[in-house]
Amino acid sequence: MAYQSEQELEDNLVAQLAKKVDGKQLFEKVNITDVESLRANLKQQLSKLNGFEISDNELKQIRNALAKGNVFDKAKILRDRLQINKDDGTAGYIRFIDSDVDKNHFQVTQQVTVEGRYKNRYDVTILVNGLPLVQIELKRRGL
Repeated sequence: MAYQSEQELEDNLVAQLAKKVDGKQLFEKVNITDVESLRANLKQQLSKLNGFEISDNELKQIRNALAKGNVFDKAKILRDRLQINKDDGTAGYIRFIDSDVDKNHFQVTQQVTVEGRYKNRYDVTILVNGLPLVQIELKRRGL
């Protein structure tokens, strides 16, 4: 069994995800390493998916809605549309995942650090439309 560091394993996984398949790039490799850049990317990706620019205030409403309830409540919000109050006083409806897989944007990043009660750093994170939905912790061989 050849030695492979965790960094090499991580880099190989990201390279595999980011490579083109049949001329199409399934995952975009992005440099997102902290909560601030996660939020900026989420705002950008949801704006693109929903067809209108999401303001900081509107993003805060989205984040607050996703922070409430249990895992089943959050899953329902992600499947359905979330109504928000747009800055112009009208109602806006936010989609998180499109039923047409080709309309969703998949990204992969490495070493995202999140500080809360504890400081966590995730080896590889997969984002769908800016939402960090999969976090992968890699271990080198032999552990």
